[in-house]
Amino acid sequence: MELYLIRHGIAVEQQAGLADEERELSKEGRQKTEKIAQKLISWNWRFDLIVSSPLVRARQTTEILISAGLSSQSQTSEYLAPDGNIHEWLKDWFVPKNYQPETKLALVGHEPDLGYWAEIFLWGEAKGSLIVKKAGVIGLKLPENDPPQGRSQMFLLIPPKYLI
Repeated sequence: MELYLIRHGIAVEQQAGLADEERELSKEGRQKTEKIAQKLISWNWRFDLIVSSPLVRARQTTEILISAGLSSQSQTSEYLAPDGNIHEWLKDWFVPKNYQPETKLALVGHEPDLGYWAEIFLWGEAKGSLIVKKAGVIGLKLPENDPPQGRSQMFLLIPPKYLI
């Protein structure tokens, strides 16, 4: 299985009276995310499913990816909200699905969580070394029959500046 960790696009700045979970993509963030989505389409990328954090900026990023044709299916998951628990996600969401080896799943979320999740898949623990830039992508190959923690392989790390 291929797992793509995608950070949401650039959001509006924090401001009084605006809850963090309600922050939307900025105009620049929307434009850059649309350009990145078009680049991924030009490379013939397609995801079987895109799962998004419930926060507005992540859902808007997912909508842009869907509109570009990167997938026809999306869902939201509380596990992708800030401070989501990867171990609970694996137990409750990932393992029971029994994905096929050719499945391509994209998760749209936040930092530092996506970096931590990638490290857990790669090394079995979060080390704080990997950073996913806004609208950046990490691609991981997960093992077919084994728990993915510490047994996955990274095949892609693309900051957004290489996609625009």
